[in-house]
Amino acid sequence: MKKIHILGICGTFMGGVALLARQKGYEVSGTDDNVYPPMSTLLQEQGIAISKPEAFGPLSHDTTYIVGNSIARGKPLIEGILNQNLSYTSGPEWLKNNVLKDKWVIAVAGTHGKTTTSSLVTWILEYAGLNPGFLIGGVPENFGVSARLTDSPFFVIEADEYDTAFFDKRAKVVHSNARTLVINNVEFDHADIYDNVNEIIRQFHHAVRIVPGDGFVIAPKHDVFAQKVLEKGCWSQHECTDDVAGWSAVLKQDTGSEFDVYFKDQFQGTVNWQLIGTHNVHNALSAIAAARHAGVQPSIAIQALAEFKNVKRRLELKGVVKGITVLDDFAHHPTAIKLTLDALRAREKQKRILVAMDFRSNSMKRGVFKDQITDALQAADRVYLYQSPDLTWSCEDLKNEMNDRAEVADSVENLVKVLVGQAKPDDIILVMSNGGFGGIHEKLLKALA
Repeated sequence: MKKIHILGICGTFMGGVALLARQKGYEVSGTDDNVYPPMSTLLQEQGIAISKPEAFGPLSHDTTYIVGNSIARGKPLIEGILNQNLSYTSGPEWLKNNVLKDKWVIAVAGTHGKTTTSSLVTWILEYAGLNPGFLIGGVPENFGVSARLTDSPFFVIEADEYDTAFFDKRAKVVHSNARTLVINNVEFDHADIYDNVNEIIRQFHHAVRIVPGDGFVIAPKHDVFAQKVLEKGCWSQHECTDDVAGWSAVLKQDTGSEFDVYFKDQFQGTVNWQLIGTHNVHNALSAIAAARHAGVQPSIAIQALAEFKNVKRRLELKGVVKGITVLDDFAHHPTAIKLTLDALRAREKQKRILVAMDFRSNSMKRGVFKDQITDALQAADRVYLYQSPDLTWSCEDLKNEMNDRAEVADSVENLVKVLVGQAKPDDIILVMSNGGFGGIHEKLLKALA
């Protein structure tokens, strides 16, 4: 049996690669410094062994090592692999050569909404009986796993703009082999690898360059930077969302839970679904357009959306204790934070929203978006900021900007103590982080009880 070992296996993408490799018959193991649900749980349920890097060994010539993009030179495992001239590759390159090369790939890219939109496309194809394979950077609740391999010609992938590996600085999306490419939106992010938004535009355009002539590119009309990607050259068919000449929506509920869909100004049907927010309305339009290119009629796609159950960590209910609701959300960029909060406020007009905020992304740690955070959190009644040791700036500055709406804590335990002391029945506690946040969800529920 072929063996692979994945360095950084608990990342959402690399965890998905592990699941696919296991389904292809590989013996899979992995190492990671950061092990937390839902990915760690999924891998363990599949019998994939996970260890700390320092506990792994010895290295072997019988194993291919797949290196995650969080793994840098200087790590003992990497140095051992290089010194012993062992076989190694990146996750995206392994996936392209072993899974995607013979598939009709629908790749969903963009700064925000990739996970939700790729989950929507996958569910629409499933509902239409097309049995797609997929790799998604989250866990769509309609499937319960983040990746699967099928004999279908269709494969849906969440295509990230982050770099591929320490030895390949191209974006992951460039390796996606896309026949249908969705560019949901383009903003500046990933300040640890990009200096400005033009560098991100260039990476997206690398992906556009290799979409076949009979392939398809979908991008929003209103997004200036997404349109700049297309202006650099597009050799495929393409359509726009938020555009009367392409795909558009008319809200019937201000929460975004009901809306009419139009294509070239022709009514296609009405979506009634569980999701909220205008950003999710846009995600739905992109998904309907992508599915149409794969042969699914918009009327079928609209029916499918009514049965879509969302993705874990997207306003996910973690529990209700003494009338206090605890929700979890992955939002970590100011735009995503604001859109999520505004959507929740539109639905819960009368309830207090208390936000526990973890600034964990590399861009946030560096303070790149510091000046945008106060506005992004405007819809919250109270905000509880975690001053992690990794932050290069002080949350006290934000507290001063928010006057009496904010609290700062230098540990998760202290943050929980302060938050629980102020929470009241009928409040909503919204935890926002793209990491494990020190197990704050269970700590909150336990303390509330």
